[in-house]
Amino acid sequence: MFRNDENPRIEPLTNTGRRSWQPITSYNRPGASAMNILVLNSGSSSQKMSLYSLAEPLPATAPEPVWEGHLDWHDGRALIEVRAASGATHSEEARAATASDATPRLLDLLVTGDARGVSGKSEIACVGHRIVNGGAEYTQPAVVDAKLKAAIQAMAVFAPLHNRAGLEGIALIDQNFPGVRQIAVFDTGFHSHLPPAAAVYPGPFEWARQGIRRYGFHGINHQYCAERTAQLVGKDLRSLNLVTCHLGNGCSLAAIRNGRSIDTTMGFTPLEGLMMGTRSGSIDPAIVTFLMRERDMTADEIDLLLNKKSGLLGISGVSADMRQIIATMKQGNERAKLAFDIFVHRLQSGIGSMIASLGGIDALVFTAGIGEHSPDVRDAACANFAFLGVVLDAAKNSQAGGDSDISTGDSRVRVLVVRAQEDWSIARECRKLLR
Repeated sequence: MFRNDENPRIEPLTNTGRRSWQPITSYNRPGASAMNILVLNSGSSSQKMSLYSLAEPLPATAPEPVWEGHLDWHDGRALIEVRAASGATHSEEARAATASDATPRLLDLLVTGDARGVSGKSEIACVGHRIVNGGAEYTQPAVVDAKLKAAIQAMAVFAPLHNRAGLEGIALIDQNFPGVRQIAVFDTGFHSHLPPAAAVYPGPFEWARQGIRRYGFHGINHQYCAERTAQLVGKDLRSLNLVTCHLGNGCSLAAIRNGRSIDTTMGFTPLEGLMMGTRSGSIDPAIVTFLMRERDMTADEIDLLLNKKSGLLGISGVSADMRQIIATMKQGNERAKLAFDIFVHRLQSGIGSMIASLGGIDALVFTAGIGEHSPDVRDAACANFAFLGVVLDAAKNSQAGGDSDISTGDSRVRVLVVRAQEDWSIARECRKLLR
């Protein structure tokens, strides 16, 4: 437990559980060619960290991290949990003004305590960051410098919560691990080669010149899932037409041909596209002008409404969590059923649109929280595609865990569940860049 004088803006509340284990300094001591890479996945109210010790050649499949840390912040309280590969765990709760104020404690647990990941800060060779929007200029992983920080800040206009959280993560590493190399990996990078017909909005052409275009998001995971699918089906990625469905609190689809994204549902911001946990997805833009003119709503009020008070939460009035939506729906709640039905309807429409962009499909892939853990959503999403040869195996679908094929043997389209591995993908890109 840390003292108030170590960080005056954080006050400890309780230690919610600690298990005594032997120190793990020998476990994570890298070999001559190994490199410890810490990955930060920063959110506005959360912080996720994963530590990988990577040597060449890189493993063909995603390894488990040698250390993981999670911080969830809500209403002035931060829940911090860490786990080391040895099995040692530690959790505590603390008061904090913001999630960023509590993050130094999470970094402290990386190097101290029974559940530490390394024995000292000097053992960290590199820190990788998930940056949501790199714009048109940054399409490949890049070493963080002053120019890159300015570019991330400039693109925060288009993804304010996400990019600013990424910048805060970079600043925290600057403060707590001074001098360590930092690398940004961009969620928009995988979609940077969208064909103009998919990337350019049908407004004034000046929009495209001003950078108002479809960028796409979740690209780190869409790319990983495409590569993993090729491994699972035993085929060359360049020979496959894939639709990947990233379904979590944020949702997006990608149409992938020859290993490249040719279409996606998110656009200028992560608000476009599918219905999501608290985001509306695509709506008639005239609704916005109507609310401004007839309801005197400000831009900030509308932004809050569409990003935080819509989607599953807005329709159901119950929750943004699909598990609670389904449970309440099965108890007879009509609004929860409507939320589920809208979600599935828009998901099916999006999948159909992606298949049309590809001209056919070899595999349909589900990933992220809902995609990996909701058999009901997967079953409903596939129900209308039997005419394409999509046939789910009901038993496999209900028991799916980890990476698995849930289609029948005679299904013409493979249906897979692939575990999201954004942190591993970022660590891998960092290791490649530092070769």
